[in-house]
Amino acid sequence: MKQAVIFDLDGTLADTLSSIAFFANRALTQCGYEQIPLEEYRYLVGNGAKRLVHGMLARVGDDTPEAFDKVSPLYNDGYDADSLYLTKPYDGILTLLHALKQRGVKIGVLSNKPDRTTQKIVKALFGDVVDACRGQQDGTPRKPDPAGVFLLLDELSVSPDDCLYVGDTKTDMQTGKAAGIFTVGVTWGFRDREELEEHHANAIISSPEELIAYL
Repeated sequence: MKQAVIFDLDGTLADTLSSIAFFANRALTQCGYEQIPLEEYRYLVGNGAKRLVHGMLARVGDDTPEAFDKVSPLYNDGYDADSLYLTKPYDGILTLLHALKQRGVKIGVLSNKPDRTTQKIVKALFGDVVDACRGQQDGTPRKPDPAGVFLLLDELSVSPDDCLYVGDTKTDMQTGKAAGIFTVGVTWGFRDREELEEHHANAIISSPEELIAYL
């Protein structure tokens, strides 16, 4: 049986899309730009806050250093101050996490979201059920670089062979594979099954309880 599961956060454990879109659009309007439709954020998120803001500005036609310097702090500060707004665990996630703990499986979370915000969301939504958690930190490359995975594996004291990596995007599938971990794609998140298949997920599930079969 696997000894650990490392989860992505946004689109995998927690439905954060409406929250991210709210603070992103607020930052845009504060700087005089048009808002971006909620559904478009499905393809803007997943690669960290810097990439998100650049993507937003490209969408509104002004991805310049000057625009980035205005919008980025407004988004980051606003989101960090109230990161639980419109955020909730996906249905069945809490039940899954407790079922894993009952089986003695360790739980890690790895996100491209800034570490401070990641830690606050994970602590508030999942409490002590998560054993190790990392967001984006200076000095550690973002996913799909596997550096963050290896740090979590060390913290959890498990090997890649003894772990599952679970996420909802191609970035997650690339991350898990780069670390030599069996990847499980989820279809309830921000992207579709086709993206997961194209990036060679080892398994694809459509509800949290299906993960148990892959332990």
